Amino acid sequence: MFQTTTAIKKLHALKKRKKVIQGGTSAGKTFGILPILIDRCIKTPYLETSVVSESIPHLRRGAMKDFLKIMIETGRYRDGHWNRSALKYTFTNGSYIEFFSVEQPDKLRGARRNVLYCNEANNIPFEAYNQLSIRTSGDIWIDFNPTANFWAHKEVANQPDADFITLTYLDNEALPQTIVDDIEQAKEKAKTSEYWSNWWKVYGLGQIGSLEGVCIKEWQEIKLPLEARLLCGGMDFGYSNDPSTYIRLYKYNDAYIFDEVIYQKKLLNSDISKLLKAHDVNEVVYADSAEPKSIAELRTLGHKVLPCTKGKDSIVYGINLINQNKIYITSRSKNLIKELQSYTWMKDREGNTINKPIDAFNHCIDAARYAITSQLQTPNKGKYNIR
Repeated sequence: MFQTTTAIKKLHALKKRKKVIQGGTSAGKTFGILPILIDRCIKTPYLETSVVSESIPHLRRGAMKDFLKIMIETGRYRDGHWNRSALKYTFTNGSYIEFFSVEQPDKLRGARRNVLYCNEANNIPFEAYNQLSIRTSGDIWIDFNPTANFWAHKEVANQPDADFITLTYLDNEALPQTIVDDIEQAKEKAKTSEYWSNWWKVYGLGQIGSLEGVCIKEWQEIKLPLEARLLCGGMDFGYSNDPSTYIRLYKYNDAYIFDEVIYQKKLLNSDISKLLKAHDVNEVVYADSAEPKSIAELRTLGHKVLPCTKGKDSIVYGINLINQNKIYITSRSKNLIKELQSYTWMKDREGNTINKPIDAFNHCIDAARYAITSQLQTPNKGKYNIR
């Protein structure tokens, strides 16, 4: 049974064009915003509404699933009105709500709309949001979990045409008590654990936090300057479970810039070659030396690919090298940014951080390491020598 919660009432009270909603886990952000969008479509003929997130699978698991549940529970769903291939629901008055991802460039730069909803916007690059917002004539809704500061705080929330609110699980009376109990257990754990203290801050209280033990802390987002000088690139190979990645390295004044170019699974070497050519990659590419066959194939296909030899402690060496320099990440590098926010040091049995990163969230970071270590290492560092 659908329930009107405190979250929905607070969302209804937002009057400015841009509505920035920061919230913890189970705060009812999506379940609060969607009923408002549905009501407005029903009351306003030919209203065009777009719900956008990082990927189609993400939408299917989240906002799209919630939308269909709300429509069914409120007795408004009509099967013939839901276009499963276009992911678009059209109401009897001509209004519609469509769902698409930022991975669909034709949608980003395509038709205009009246209303935009960026769902879990901390996974959406600012450039994608900007393309969408300039094609939106009416309200813009932005929601997210506050794992870290990002463009919604820096570029939108502080503008005169923006409302900003924070929601927590306490604003969602429809939440089952079992879930409330699970969330509140973290409050007690937070008294003795740095990890749970940060978790409670972000997901319990809806406040901005940071992941404990992040390997690379000091970096800023930037739009790639025209005067940045391309140095080289780094490549990490994947296939079924892991993506193949390519990161370009630029010099900009006294800093270095990483720019994500490729992040995709199930790429054959011939596919990688086509993507490199499509992105006009003519620079030297430093790739994982554990893949000599792939390197040889790419060289045969005309690319300047060299192996980056990995010696003892080369991972930590590369992380330290990044931390020792001023680093920018282009705002379009959404997967690299997600990895930087999630790439952490391992801990021993007592919970103490050790000098070894967890082998996860590192596909773009590995490619970035190959590029910067190859570019900056000195000749006498034999074990990191590039051949």
